[in-house]
Amino acid sequence: MAKKKTKFMCQDCGYESPKWMGKCPGCHQWNTMVEEFVPTENDRRRFVTSSDSTTTSKPESIRNVKKEKEDRILTGIVELDRVLGGGIVPGSLALVGGDPGIGKSTLLLQTSSKLADRDHPVLYISGEESVKQTKLRADRLGVDAEKLFVLAETDLEYISKAIDEIEPQLVIIDSIQTIFRSEVTSAPGSVSQVRECTSQLMRIAKTRGIAIFIVGHVTKEGAIAGPRLLEHMVDAVLYFEGERHHTFRILRGVKNRFGSTNEIGVFEMKEDGLEEVLNPSEIFLEERSSGAAGSTVVASMEGTRTVLVEIQALISPTSFGNPRRTATGIDHNRVSLLMAVLEKRVGLLLQNQDAYLNVAGGVRLDEPAIDLAIAVSVASSFRDKPTRATDIVVGEIGLTGEIRRVSRIEQRVQEAAKLGFERAIIPQKNIGGWTFPKGIQVVGVQTVDEALNEALGG
Repeated sequence: MAKKKTKFMCQDCGYESPKWMGKCPGCHQWNTMVEEFVPTENDRRRFVTSSDSTTTSKPESIRNVKKEKEDRILTGIVELDRVLGGGIVPGSLALVGGDPGIGKSTLLLQTSSKLADRDHPVLYISGEESVKQTKLRADRLGVDAEKLFVLAETDLEYISKAIDEIEPQLVIIDSIQTIFRSEVTSAPGSVSQVRECTSQLMRIAKTRGIAIFIVGHVTKEGAIAGPRLLEHMVDAVLYFEGERHHTFRILRGVKNRFGSTNEIGVFEMKEDGLEEVLNPSEIFLEERSSGAAGSTVVASMEGTRTVLVEIQALISPTSFGNPRRTATGIDHNRVSLLMAVLEKRVGLLLQNQDAYLNVAGGVRLDEPAIDLAIAVSVASSFRDKPTRATDIVVGEIGLTGEIRRVSRIEQRVQEAAKLGFERAIIPQKNIGGWTFPKGIQVVGVQTVDEALNEALGG
């Protein structure tokens, strides 16, 4: 079989070249030229004939399109079903990304076992381990299902034949960086191989109605063959986050064509695999010390779920000319902005203070509703005044020091009341139009100064 032609394309400006160059002549950037597969006329013809939609489809009014309700496949893992939007959609292609060793293979192997136990054939294809090595890992996780088939293969042609023979409902590809097509001359893991293999898997999923999960590694350097290259091709993108030194893992849905985005599922890594955390708020708050200055609890929304987490701040005089600003789990630039507001609008002299902020439990928060909790934590540590252990603080801060309204305040306060909190400090604009839960006092504030007086007692 004749080898396919390849070209080198700049990933920044799209400049094409028949050979590799270290510096792109178009944008003058270094190391941006990557090898890509050049499809021939036979490839285009084969793609057209293999796709039913391209040969028979015609434009029609959206009113005349018939709806076909497809039942989702429940995985048996509540947290995973939540992130997927209610289960696996047949014929979908999902990408699971994350750092090596974070637990992607463990989660997918446990999911495969639960589906196979309920008579759903599953094909687990490993390009990184042999069948015996996969069996050892399955024994450690307690996985022993008759309809779970394991294959150690990296050639996409043989993988396609195995899918035809077994006819599974779910296929796991672990990982996409190891799979290759023989027609493409570049090495496995290159841009051309990853893109071509994913395109072929997408055609298999859509034409045969098989759900496919592919695993992609993310390196700290942002390797070009990472899953970010494939986000536009797949139906769902799930990122597995967490620190290796923490036992908690967060599965975050950043793209989902069949459900809401930014949903999260919380897991705890244990010796026998991943275990679901159905109420993460209790876990994140169970080690909180009462009476400590610089600690504030905030109700954050992650998708449709309310999560209560602790924000900690430590303010100490600096020994250097430029004070340090260190933040873990929250945006560093947002912290600097809020400290500037505290200094300008409240009068806290923070320009000669080092600031260290942390979100307990290894969670990452990125919504503006946590602004007020950050400000209260910083002021509490600076004044050495502890906050009340039964308070939660929610609100967005503007540059003029005003407290702006936040979304879904009812769910936030409801979750706080459920966990035994007695007072909620929220924006004044959010008060009205809803009924407060029993057992919790709701206090509305309009400015940062007013919120600090409520939280710290003046």
